[in-house]
Amino acid sequence: LKKITKCFKEKLGEGGFGTVFKGNLKDGRMVAVKLLKGAKGNGEEFLNEVTSIGRTSHVNIVNLLGFCLERSKRALVYEYMANGSLGKYIYSESLRLAIGLESLQKIAIGVARGLEYLHQGCSTRIIHFDIKPNNILLDEDFCPKIADFGLAKLCHLKDSAISMAEARGTIGFIAPEVF
Repeated sequence: LKKITKCFKEKLGEGGFGTVFKGNLKDGRMVAVKLLKGAKGNGEEFLNEVTSIGRTSHVNIVNLLGFCLERSKRALVYEYMANGSLGKYIYSESLRLAIGLESLQKIAIGVARGLEYLHQGCSTRIIHFDIKPNNILLDEDFCPKIADFGLAKLCHLKDSAISMAEARGTIGFIAPEVF
């Protein structure tokens, strides 16, 4: 990972669970390498992200290309999203105007399709718990891809309710029914 990121030279972003760096694979593909902050507990968030995203294949879900688990060091390797997060466009009036309402509508429909797939299209239902603009990434064509599955919960398709010991997600984006 040090080699493909040139010693973690170009930082793409940072979140609650880690820092993301730009990298290049030997075959020329650009990737995003997410280094997770400290090994918390038993690594449940890391295992959630790897197992939940590893079982998905959908145009609106970010592709996990690989991962690293070496003692307390954990990293995820994703496909690179050239246009960054939706948050960058939502929270900037000039960028929001630049991509236009038609593109924003296509992005919203893509996110809805991705969520529908996670909830109904997988063999195991995946509840994301942290859908927000910063966790929606945009590729070079502004196709949205749901990312950051650290808080995800896997459920059986036949379950109509899930048990939770605590609320999950980012304040302001948590579904009201959780409370």
